[in-house]
Amino acid sequence: MAEIRAFRALQYDRERVPLEKVVTQPYDKITAQMRERYLAAHSNNLVRVLRPLDQPGPSPSPLSPYERAAETLKAWRRDGLIREIEQPALFAYYQRFRSPETGATLTRKGFIGLLRLEDYANGVVFPHERTLSGPREDRLELLRHTRTHFGLVFLMYSDSGARVDSILDRAIETGTPATVRDEYDVDHLLWRISAPETTTAIRREMSGHRLLIADGHHRYETALAFRDEQRRVSGPGDGAGFEWIMAAFVNMESPAVTLLPTHRVVSNLTDFDPRLLVERAARFFDILDVGGPGALVPELRARRGASTPALGLVLPGGRTALLALRGGTDLRAHLPDLSPPQEALAVVLLHRLVLERCLGLTEDDIRSERHVRYVRDAHEAMSDVQGGRAQACFLLNPTPLGQVRDLAFSGEVLPQKSTDFYPKLLSGLVMYPVS
Repeated sequence: MAEIRAFRALQYDRERVPLEKVVTQPYDKITAQMRERYLAAHSNNLVRVLRPLDQPGPSPSPLSPYERAAETLKAWRRDGLIREIEQPALFAYYQRFRSPETGATLTRKGFIGLLRLEDYANGVVFPHERTLSGPREDRLELLRHTRTHFGLVFLMYSDSGARVDSILDRAIETGTPATVRDEYDVDHLLWRISAPETTTAIRREMSGHRLLIADGHHRYETALAFRDEQRRVSGPGDGAGFEWIMAAFVNMESPAVTLLPTHRVVSNLTDFDPRLLVERAARFFDILDVGGPGALVPELRARRGASTPALGLVLPGGRTALLALRGGTDLRAHLPDLSPPQEALAVVLLHRLVLERCLGLTEDDIRSERHVRYVRDAHEAMSDVQGGRAQACFLLNPTPLGQVRDLAFSGEVLPQKSTDFYPKLLSGLVMYPVS
């Protein structure tokens, strides 16, 4: 049973700090160029705390990067740039954006609150992707020093009647939101909801839902690890801040929920042979050549929702092809550990049949991203191959949310970067101090 509560969040003082200049995209989406832009935008931009390991050059301070991040946060709080709100609250969090695929204007509605941390085995919170140890260790070290959550875990629940959304709509009718337009022209609107009758109604509606982690697997697992560390020191406690995590909750039944594909770009393989790759892939797929890179994306999109999994392939020299799982292929003979739902997903077949079987990559190669880069834009992926910066790229359609949900709720996980929920949730709109 999901247990949610209002909390006394930390927030930037908007009378002293322009909110649009200090919030950031999630920490794992911040490129080097974005970080420089954030640093130039404002001296109190959250990136100074959020990404302490990015500090260039030797530091004159004897403190570690994480200690410096904690000292920076402490100074901002001491100077009143970041303040704790007076009353516990939930926050309505709406995002208005144009669909990258259709161009339609959509509004994705959700709310921010605290969730009692639950082990996956308890059947309340469900992951859908594998995670990596490096990001978990980095986030855990930052949490140990700052004792504050800055980013949001993105959780989804199923509410076909949109009952929670209706409560939120009524709660914000007369309020004025804090508004930020981000670098992707997404409008982020935030309302504070502190009326006890409203927060109680939301908590009651949410209590019976199972929760799917859409984004933030590393953040959630970091919080679990921190909770377990703190329990060993002081024991479990219902009122302890480390027993909770800050999250955004969104109804997966909303028509504004948008998933984008994440493509794979392969490079730096020793003795890469495009002809051998095609020859090996032909054991499993029908190889259908298409009329150049410009035709590949439309051909792939036309296959969306088809019963036969398909993916796109671009090779040096201009060859572009659609790979469609060959009829009658006995996947159980090749991949006996896969469940029927996994067999129907192109992203799973790409990893298990193409990357591992045809290219010889190990799970560790893929996890460490030594040879595989993940790219949202199909044209960027294809241009890397055409420009000689990569050896091949594989294009995918978005993984259907219903299949992601069903796999997760049955206890299965997908390869990393199998989903890309758009838009992302900003860091720094609200923050949660665990003590």
